[in-house]
Amino acid sequence: MKTPTRLKIAALGCGSRTKIYAQIAALMRDLYEFVAIADPVPERRQAIKQLTGRSDIHEYASAEDFLAEPKQADLVIIATQDHQHREQAIAAMERGYDLLLEKPIATSLEDVLAVERAAIELGRRVVVCHVLRYAPFYKKVKELIESGALGNVVSIQATEGVGTFHQAHSFVRGHWAREEESSPMILAKACHDLDILYWLANSRSRKVSSFAGVAFFKPENAPSGATDNCMNGCPHVGACAFDAHRYLSSEQKWLQYIMPNLAASGQTPGETLAWIKQSPWGRCVYKCQNTAVDHQVTLLEFENNITATFTMTAFAKGRTIEIYGSKACLRGGEFYRETFGCDFVITQHDGSGEERVKVDFEDVGYAGHGGGDYGLMQTLHSVMTSPREQAGEYLISHSTESHRMAFAAHESRMRGGELVFIHPKSEPSKPARIAAVVL
Repeated sequence: MKTPTRLKIAALGCGSRTKIYAQIAALMRDLYEFVAIADPVPERRQAIKQLTGRSDIHEYASAEDFLAEPKQADLVIIATQDHQHREQAIAAMERGYDLLLEKPIATSLEDVLAVERAAIELGRRVVVCHVLRYAPFYKKVKELIESGALGNVVSIQATEGVGTFHQAHSFVRGHWAREEESSPMILAKACHDLDILYWLANSRSRKVSSFAGVAFFKPENAPSGATDNCMNGCPHVGACAFDAHRYLSSEQKWLQYIMPNLAASGQTPGETLAWIKQSPWGRCVYKCQNTAVDHQVTLLEFENNITATFTMTAFAKGRTIEIYGSKACLRGGEFYRETFGCDFVITQHDGSGEERVKVDFEDVGYAGHGGGDYGLMQTLHSVMTSPREQAGEYLISHSTESHRMAFAAHESRMRGGELVFIHPKSEPSKPARIAAVVL
């Protein structure tokens, strides 16, 4: 049996996503080895070295410092802030690197398409981290659709429940709180879900309408007497669901994503609270001047006439999906796992019965995104080492469609739900508005 080629990996940005890939790569030492990392925070670089078990990794204080050096890896992970992706992705490809590119590809459609063009012109393999495609649950759903078990797919309904504290942490207090400074919520959080809809429908989307807003995380909903910072004597400490003191108890898992060291290890509770107080995560969630929406409903029509609805909400947790076919209906996701102990239920329209299906996957010690993170790393090696024609569906041109859908949905939402045509050839003789950024 031929020994697989071990791919050398460099990572730009050593935050939570690179930590995940480093952790998984350590389980696949015959396939991957980290050789270089770039991040301005030394503690984050040290965390990657610990996870990989390699002390000889080359360290750089910035992506630019790394990119100024001769090529030293096969593959670069780009997991920096969203607005940095275009420049760094193109620069890395120009230096000969293939990419594992964290979503979103970029923060404007113009930049997304520029990255895609560069990949094509330079002949680079770029895999976007749409990890849900690699999750056993969605792979099984795709398999059932392609088998004809549901008949012809007529429509799809999908929901992503972000979770209230996750919303507060990332999209009220955190890096993606203000869309003007990062990217629209429908892109930053939900391009995963739009990619799944595109993948399952097996068609480009023709047109979209979308409605959204900030319903809850705003000043008028603050409880009486709430202070601007949870650490400034707020009378609701201990009672408020978003009290920042919860970072030391029920919500401690979030600290590993925001504190400079790996998991606040070695710090006293008092030191941790002092750090939180001076950080954005100590602020009252009702007084953060956030513009990222906390709910959005998007209506889609695909070019093969499948219709879909997608709801993103802070006020639920987990993903669910319903697929209505001409032969049977599939309903599945988080609610079904919690309620029925199965991943999805298939109901036949002819009354012949109902099937409850549980999707199992190998427990390797890491199950992020329902096994999708691990599945991505399993697939990545073959994508990077197989003939290009075998890698087509995993490369960037099959990931840009979700971004087109997201930007069109954002355009529609900003115009009160106005219908937006995503591709110019979809335009009727008397067109609805075309998203300004579409080619």
